[in-house]
Amino acid sequence: MAAGGGGGGDPLAPAGLPCAFSPDTQAYFALASSDGHLRVWETATTRLHQEYVPSAHLSGTCTCLAWAPARLQAKESHQRKKRKSEATGTSDQADLLALGTAVGSILLYSTVKGELHSKLINGGHENRVNCIQWHQDNGCLYSCSDDKYIVEWNIQTCKVKCKWKGDNSSVSALCISPDGKMLLSAGRTIKLWVLETKDIYRHFTGHATPVSSLMFTTIRSSNESQPFDGVTGLYFLSGAVHDRLLNVWQVRSESREKSAVMSFTVTDEPVHIDLTLSENKEEPVKLAVVCRDGQVHLFEHILNGHCKKPLTSNCTIQIATPGKGKKATPKPIPILAAGFCSDKMSLLLVYGNWFQPAIERVALNSKESHVCLEREISNCWAPRVETAVTKVRTPVVNSEAKVLVPGIPGHQALNKPPAQQTKEVESKRKLGGNEGSIEERLGAMGIAAKEGKDELLQTNSFPVLLTQGLESNDLEMLNKVLQTRNLNLIKKTVLRIPLHAVIPLLQELTKRLQGHPNSAVVMVQWLKCVLTVHASYLSTLPDLVHQLGTLYQLMESRVKTFQKLSHLHGKLILLITQVTASEKTKRMPSPAQQAKLVYEEESSEEESDDEIAEKDSDDNWDEDEDEKESVKEDIDEENEEEDEDAEEKEENGEDREMSSEKEVNGDSDLDPENESEEE
Repeated sequence: MAAGGGGGGDPLAPAGLPCAFSPDTQAYFALASSDGHLRVWETATTRLHQEYVPSAHLSGTCTCLAWAPARLQAKESHQRKKRKSEATGTSDQADLLALGTAVGSILLYSTVKGELHSKLINGGHENRVNCIQWHQDNGCLYSCSDDKYIVEWNIQTCKVKCKWKGDNSSVSALCISPDGKMLLSAGRTIKLWVLETKDIYRHFTGHATPVSSLMFTTIRSSNESQPFDGVTGLYFLSGAVHDRLLNVWQVRSESREKSAVMSFTVTDEPVHIDLTLSENKEEPVKLAVVCRDGQVHLFEHILNGHCKKPLTSNCTIQIATPGKGKKATPKPIPILAAGFCSDKMSLLLVYGNWFQPAIERVALNSKESHVCLEREISNCWAPRVETAVTKVRTPVVNSEAKVLVPGIPGHQALNKPPAQQTKEVESKRKLGGNEGSIEERLGAMGIAAKEGKDELLQTNSFPVLLTQGLESNDLEMLNKVLQTRNLNLIKKTVLRIPLHAVIPLLQELTKRLQGHPNSAVVMVQWLKCVLTVHASYLSTLPDLVHQLGTLYQLMESRVKTFQKLSHLHGKLILLITQVTASEKTKRMPSPAQQAKLVYEEESSEEESDDEIAEKDSDDNWDEDEDEKESVKEDIDEENEEEDEDAEEKEENGEDREMSSEKEVNGDSDLDPENESEEE
């Protein structure tokens, strides 16, 4: 079975999550989620069979996984029955699940015991483990890594058996030949190794991007005329990151042939691949490819040499929700994995979300090229707690034994009830025959009943209330928890909430941040604690940007106005300081000064010109203007008088001439005195 790896932040990492069906019967489906948890589901009932959380699940997340082959499990179970008295390591190798991590270690998990079997570290990889392959017969384990090396492990001793350099760049995929004598490895180019000597047998061109999956498609050579050496004539399949073509290669005796013989085309990058092996040249190979867009492409083809054109799928399966109502539109449900059943006529589909997937068996009897299945899935993100393997044991308690339980309020010892209260209760029982109320019974036991709902909640119950409120969407319960302003209480609550409640809590805080500004002050404290405490978990989520897109936009819109507000705040501070400074100067008393000039009005109306010139009042300015106007009038009058005098002089000259003529004639009318008066 193929297992995809978690992408993380590497753009060339394979898409999808590491997952695989158990061999042969497909009874279990193992899925390593992005939060570092390993969950094993029962395919028949879709029940959570087991859940395992490694100690370093955040730093060393699971990058690949592989079930131990069924042949090895049967062999080991036989050895376990044969040697019951010997406590050897081989007796526990049945139902083992190998997990590769991002830090280079390999964990072996036992699904029978429900616990970690062993850990492969010493002398192994120094970087991310990309692929793990079990050997069918000898119980060895092969792994490849980004450190360019391939390691052969001895499971019994948990030590390195052999280690050699597989490529000049990282080795991303491995596959063991059907006879167990050859090993395929791939980075960008594909190499075929002889396991016994660790020599390269063949080179193949490979892909432009790192190869994400390798698997043999046939177990017999198509050319029956030549003797079969176990590998010559076999076909194998390869898929790469960001590549929509699956190439088919053939191992030939001529070493010059390095290109692919045919290819299958799909709609998107392959996430999970499963196939049925062809046992003879007439039996077609059935291929199920799950793409990143959530569709499954089914191929059925007989491998018989070259084919120039890429082959398209015979059938495409898609799952969507039924659109209820006229306006509702159906939404696609992503398919996570697909695997052929043992009868090769039906397919197991795993769809929904990785936290609570749905597993369904679908018969392959449709001749249509496109099949859309309508299914309804619940939006509940909490898993159903139905684990088949549990370590909780109920102790057998003797009836005579006393069990001491801490008191409910504040974990204090039970207080002895007052003697009067117990007597009253006993008298009520004797007289009336009716039993006392529950409140009276609690009072007799020393436990105070709560008088109202407004009573303060205990701090140790905040994480439980917050988780229940997020799951049931109870606003009253959420308000009681989220309205607290105690920073220490907020930090303790965020530390104790489970990881699966972090994203719903961030979504609830985003809704409340969009509300009233007063509530945003408290919500920011919660948001800060969540982002700082659970930063390592949030960094492992591949779709974090999509889930917190609303929060990013909200923060950006709030921050845009911060610069303008800070400028305005600075200007207001300058204005306020200037106003306060001016008010202080007004309030200060002015120092005593002596006047340079004192003016006193006199009783007499006559004033000298010098005193008038020294006056500075507004009346003096008015008087000066009046004086200027009077001076102008006097000048104008003088000019007019001079003009009149000139005219009179001219007239007087004429009169003198006339008077002289009259005197000569003896007709003088005016006396000399009158003339002088006129002049």
